[in-house]
Amino acid sequence: MVLVHGGGAHSGWWDHIAPFLSRTHLVVAPDLSGHGDSDARNVYDLPTWAKEVVEVCAAVGASGRPIIVGHSLGGWVAAEAAMQYADQINSMVVIDSPLRDRAPEEARLRDHKHTQYRTRGEILARFTAVPSQEVILPYLREHIAAESIRETGHGWVWKFDAAIFGGELLDPTPDDQDSLETMLARMRCRLGYVRCERGLVPAEMAERIRSILQLRGPFVELAEAGHHPMLDQPLPLVATLRTLLEFWSIT
Repeated sequence: MVLVHGGGAHSGWWDHIAPFLSRTHLVVAPDLSGHGDSDARNVYDLPTWAKEVVEVCAAVGASGRPIIVGHSLGGWVAAEAAMQYADQINSMVVIDSPLRDRAPEEARLRDHKHTQYRTRGEILARFTAVPSQEVILPYLREHIAAESIRETGHGWVWKFDAAIFGGELLDPTPDDQDSLETMLARMRCRLGYVRCERGLVPAEMAERIRSILQLRGPFVELAEAGHHPMLDQPLPLVATLRTLLEFWSIT
């Protein structure tokens, strides 16, 4: 199982989720290029990130075909992997990814390129979920914030490469053939969708996604969850993923 983080995030967002899934699966949570502790690239695109997700399975010596779980931008990456490497993918789960907005984080994070903070405490105090949500469990905020920063010698900065959010890669209105809606309808692997009740997918879009899936896979709503359910509803998220895994293991 590969857990794919959202835009501007990193593998540490899954630190408290992955152990609950490791009893039945080898769980891998990579930092996509330009994120976390991975290196930067000159150019970023969904096919490259999708290739990273597939190749990380071989790098850790995993057997079998992976189940890919992607949150937000990671949902788009998971969908791209399922389209490009269909025969190599077992199943895919998308968590609260809108059908056309590839990176809801873009507007807030594109201006962070030159932001440096003098002290560790100063930058940690600025950490918040993007997009924002009402609830972030304090112990999760503390851990994830600490994993999101690095010292440069001149101050403290966020780990992600702000160049991710430049150019046309994350155009909020991709062509129909490049939309998540089209990819969900065309992909051949098993799939599931998790909508967060207080997230970014409005009711009308949720019904559209449900109609696309029909009998192909489950559509689950997490009650009271913000866009980042690992921050406010981690155990319901774990229960949902465990249920999907059990369901798929017997069908």
